Amino acid sequence: MAIRHTLEMSLRIAVVAVVFALVGGGGAFGQAPVPSEVLGFEPGADYKMADYDQLTQYYRQLSEASDRVEMQSIGTTVEGRSMKLLVISSADNLDNLDRWKEISATLSRARISEENAQQLSKEGKAVVWIDAGLHSTERAPSQAMPKLAHRLATEESAEAQKIRENTVLLLMPVMNPDGLDIVENWYDRVLDTPFETSSPPWLYHKYVGHDNNRDWFMNNMPETRAVTDVIFNEWYPQIVVNHHQTAPDWARIFIPPFTGPVNPDIHPGVVAGVNQVGTAMGQRFAMKDMPGVVSNDIFTMFWNGGMRTAPYFHNQIGILTEVAHETPTPRHYEPDSLPSHVGERNPTDGTALFYTDPWKGGESHFMDAVNYTNTASMGVLDVAADRPQQFLYNIYKMGRDAIEAGESGDPFAYVIPPTQWNPREAHNLVNILRQGGIEVDRATESFDAGGETYPAGSYVISAAQAFRPFVMDLLEPQNYPTRRTAGGQPETPYDLAGWTLPMQMGVTVDRVNQSFEAQMQAVTDSVAPAPGDVTGSAGYGYVFSHRPNTSAEAVNELLADGETVFWAEAGVSANGVELDSGAIVVEQGQGTEQRVEAVAEAHGLDVQGLAEQPEGPLHQLQQPRVGIYKSWVPSMDEGWTRWILNEYDVPVDTLHDADVRTGDLSKYTTIILPHHYSSDLLLNGYGEGTMPEKYVGGLGLTGAIALERYVENGGTVVAFDEASSFAIEQFGLPVEDVTDGVSSSEFFIPGSLIRTTINTEHPLAYGMRDTVAASFSRSRAFEAVRQDKMGEGGREDTELPEAPPVEVVARYAENDLLMSGWAMGEKEHIGGEAALMRVHEGDGEVVLFGFRPQFRGQPRGTYKLLFNALHGATVEDLPEVGQVSADPFGTD
Repeated sequence: MAIRHTLEMSLRIAVVAVVFALVGGGGAFGQAPVPSEVLGFEPGADYKMADYDQLTQYYRQLSEASDRVEMQSIGTTVEGRSMKLLVISSADNLDNLDRWKEISATLSRARISEENAQQLSKEGKAVVWIDAGLHSTERAPSQAMPKLAHRLATEESAEAQKIRENTVLLLMPVMNPDGLDIVENWYDRVLDTPFETSSPPWLYHKYVGHDNNRDWFMNNMPETRAVTDVIFNEWYPQIVVNHHQTAPDWARIFIPPFTGPVNPDIHPGVVAGVNQVGTAMGQRFAMKDMPGVVSNDIFTMFWNGGMRTAPYFHNQIGILTEVAHETPTPRHYEPDSLPSHVGERNPTDGTALFYTDPWKGGESHFMDAVNYTNTASMGVLDVAADRPQQFLYNIYKMGRDAIEAGESGDPFAYVIPPTQWNPREAHNLVNILRQGGIEVDRATESFDAGGETYPAGSYVISAAQAFRPFVMDLLEPQNYPTRRTAGGQPETPYDLAGWTLPMQMGVTVDRVNQSFEAQMQAVTDSVAPAPGDVTGSAGYGYVFSHRPNTSAEAVNELLADGETVFWAEAGVSANGVELDSGAIVVEQGQGTEQRVEAVAEAHGLDVQGLAEQPEGPLHQLQQPRVGIYKSWVPSMDEGWTRWILNEYDVPVDTLHDADVRTGDLSKYTTIILPHHYSSDLLLNGYGEGTMPEKYVGGLGLTGAIALERYVENGGTVVAFDEASSFAIEQFGLPVEDVTDGVSSSEFFIPGSLIRTTINTEHPLAYGMRDTVAASFSRSRAFEAVRQDKMGEGGREDTELPEAPPVEVVARYAENDLLMSGWAMGEKEHIGGEAALMRVHEGDGEVVLFGFRPQFRGQPRGTYKLLFNALHGATVEDLPEVGQVSADPFGTD
């Protein structure tokens, strides 16, 4: 029987191969493998997931077997995996990819005549990008892509042939390979346990987890940079499809149209194009009797920074899908439990304009999510294949409109002068713009513009370019339209309301409204400050400015090499150069000269030699030994903080709950408590029965006491945002959060930039400007309170301590707080209140950040506050500066 079965299978395979060869279904190379043959199961099967190696093996075999599929490597993940992109089209189109790429780029950049644009639009192929698996706990899309790729490579329907002939599909089947393996391994581990629908108790990206979809203008992560290069600098797709999970409960999938508001920088043609493609997708679902398709819910077109939103500012049609059923484990929805509405505004009785065919419940399977994802993809490809000329010409027309708007001025251009508080961040801003496809020039001679004279070396960003919306959105303040519900509560923006980069990064960028002329050269490579130099005699040692963020990196490298490094309390004058308080002094020693020259060159630092020891106190730094608390409830803020510390060479250990409760904390100079979802989660973590026992619970009372004793014995705790509330409550600090308990109808700042004033004489503010933009996302503000008013656990007498225990390093501004975004009640509730405090506790201290100085790796202008806190914790005699008042509790 086994022999007979084998012969039958062999004969069947041979017949199929002949058929495919006759119709061209497998391309020129051989029979295209079916996904289940390689994976060992049907993608979408209950209780099954393929890992990245399995999927890559399938795509490799498919590309080797079919001349309609080409697999490329476009980059490397943070953990070293190769990122694979599939290019799928007809065999003839794949032979001419360079031509289709050239046409797409030329039309997108829009610097050709109308006649040439019409001609190229007729000749070219619509370029469509489809990706999956960005958020790894949204499991179905990445598992759906093998079936989509196989269908497009082999199907001989009229529709499939039309798609291959008229489009070039850039299929990114797994956007987050590292995360896929993390989630797949966890599912295998918890399968057949009560926790099989749970997600891993750690981030599904080494650093940023879910925030890998919040990095699409900063390009901090290598995965983001790799994809950005393809879509904004190489292929310029007209349509970008970003597949996600999960849809609103009881729906099957969310597709466009989106809800408002719309960012006014986006060309109206993009909005109309999104609606057009979304409507075509909806029509396909309707005709295939696939209910539960919802639109006009939650997701807006205002925010920049997401995979499907950044394309809007490049005149590309960004499509989001959110399919239901995110786990391979089946689920039953009891029809009697059908809710009255899906999402925020769509009733389930069939009367909703954007939910006309409600899903009534019943069995739900992983395969449903796979099929809905691929149906959505086919809907996009079908409309693109029907109208390739339209999509190609429209991206040109929108680009031409942008160029003409810039040529008319207001603004005409933006200028980044070379003299900056932190020159490296100015260069970082230029690189961010360039990575996002923005054309940047550098002046080769001085020029006049907007009433100012700018020197050679200034960077100029013309507003007359196709991606003008991206330029405007990143360089100008946001003004989010205030919206309230019928009950008077503010309607929460999708993600952030303000993100203006020059404000966040502390870079001077001048807007020039009128036209000007200048001799310039296009910037084609990444830019950096010129290598630094060492000047003057160094009998005693060396000194350099505290201002650049890279000075902290240089300090860490010097300390790691055993150098003796100080902060100069009074500032330093050397070789005619005046350096502010906190200037960094390096004492001469064996090999010091070579090490200082190396960091000066690497980090673009101008270093002055010191013939003698400078006047005034010098505070010696030690190498920081940092522990960062990492809850089993994953925190993206923890990941971002860890990434920044790694970027700046700060030694850091991860501390889990048990490490804090029972470990030796005394070996750390600082312990960081990152922002978390709530103080309760920090304290209690996952509840019993929700996760395997190892991952249940949080710091607990034992951990809180261990941290308090660590501080009392001389340690430093740095707490960000929500974690500051935890520290205040658990340590009984004489501080209160003035925003606690205030209704959102009175006070509301949902992710905006808030003007903040800095006490630059305070050691934790060395090197800072006196005014910065704080990234405030439902964050906090502090004031000191009388210890006898602290309630249970506080002092009962009214005697004031001899030394004020609370120092204010930064305050939110008294007036004009909102710099970019949306704020309600800001002056009344946080105006003039403390944003950053140093609180003495026993022999140690707690540094309370009301905001997040390192939020998503964006606010480079406030990084130094974190670095100073870490370095300051190593100084035994750090001065006490900037108390609330002579009487810190306000009884004068």
